[in-house]
Amino acid sequence: MMGLGSAIGAGLFLGTGVGIATAGPAVLLSYLLAGIVVVFVMRMLGEMGAAIPTSGSFADYARIGIGDWAGFVCGWLYWFMLIMVLGAEITGASSIVNGWLPSVPQWVVALVFVVVFAAINLARVANFGEFEFWFAAIKVAVIIAFLVIGVLLVFGLLPDTDPVGTSNLLGDGGFMPNGFAGVAAGLLVVAFAFGGIEIVTIAAAESDDPKRAIAAAVRSVVWRIGVFYIGSVLLMVVLLPWADADQGSGPFVGVLDQAHIPGVSGFMELVVVVALLSAFNANIYATSRMAFSLSRRGDGAQFLTKLSNSGVPYAAVLLSVFFGFVSVLLNWWLPDQLLGLLLNAVGAALLVIWTFIVVAHLRLRPRLEREGALTVRMWWFPYLSWLTLAMLGGFVVLMAFDTDARQQLIATFVLFLVLCVLSLLNARRRRDAPVH
Repeated sequence: MMGLGSAIGAGLFLGTGVGIATAGPAVLLSYLLAGIVVVFVMRMLGEMGAAIPTSGSFADYARIGIGDWAGFVCGWLYWFMLIMVLGAEITGASSIVNGWLPSVPQWVVALVFVVVFAAINLARVANFGEFEFWFAAIKVAVIIAFLVIGVLLVFGLLPDTDPVGTSNLLGDGGFMPNGFAGVAAGLLVVAFAFGGIEIVTIAAAESDDPKRAIAAAVRSVVWRIGVFYIGSVLLMVVLLPWADADQGSGPFVGVLDQAHIPGVSGFMELVVVVALLSAFNANIYATSRMAFSLSRRGDGAQFLTKLSNSGVPYAAVLLSVFFGFVSVLLNWWLPDQLLGLLLNAVGAALLVIWTFIVVAHLRLRPRLEREGALTVRMWWFPYLSWLTLAMLGGFVVLMAFDTDARQQLIATFVLFLVLCVLSLLNARRRRDAPVH
């Protein structure tokens, strides 16, 4: 549920329309390809997580499988990526609530949200898990209701509706109106919609039985992605003209409007707020645990390793909350262009992290097999692992030929180089530090 809580955000509820408008009905192929990569990456991550449960998750596996520098770069790249996302999530949620309560300044709403979720994350991890479970449950319930209503609309089983046929799916330019270029561009849009689902292995490491929890969570990823993502998008492209999918309040509202459900726009606004707050909550958790894990092994400041009586890394939580609020201030005080430059660095970071996971898995699998530590196994090793690496390389090539995505790729590459230099300086500092 926590993996879904982080991955099912405004990107699915509102951003899906961008992908449909880019690729047409063929966005189904984009989601299918991106979904395959995510399932394979999660399977590899689950294999390593069940064998070596740790709150550092993929950063630790990169360190063990590739080298200390890889653990440093992977961990802090992930931390940076989510810190930048935190500001966008809390700003989006507070903006919507400010529309409901215009007499309350937006910064007050944002401050209340930040304080509340700081308190939740500073409490016992079980409290955090409880909040995130119910947040995710609300989103999952909405998607299931959407799927049921959508199927009834397709077959004309609701009052005042007729079967829709295939006119939207195959008409107006056909299934692939913008050709393979549209599918490729759509792939770049939807690939990042799956970001956040890897948080499940970080959280499961703190459960009572990490090996069993990680194995169960990873196995459920396959059908959940198939049902929630691809099922939702299939209904959208069947029920909506693809050229109109990115208009209005998003494709979810567009589909539900056809069912003539009163108040649907306001309800979906509420769902989007819940989605944003859920992702904000999950990302505070993920960034704090990553900072704690990195610092505990000498790749960060030692004060970040401090634990509360209930075992929560409170200093790391406060650091994440602080930078999340700084990101909110950046949204208000600085021009959109400057914030855009910062957010551009997030764009391709997910691909770099997934690449680290795949390479670490290729290096670690033989060792874990020799030790008899495998309870979850990647299918058809090493062939599907190499195929996943090739597909990630294909995403990078597509980004290089897309004007907007190329800027994200360059920004992420610069950040990657900066982190590599910092990892070398950190290694030298640790080597030269006096032994007590």
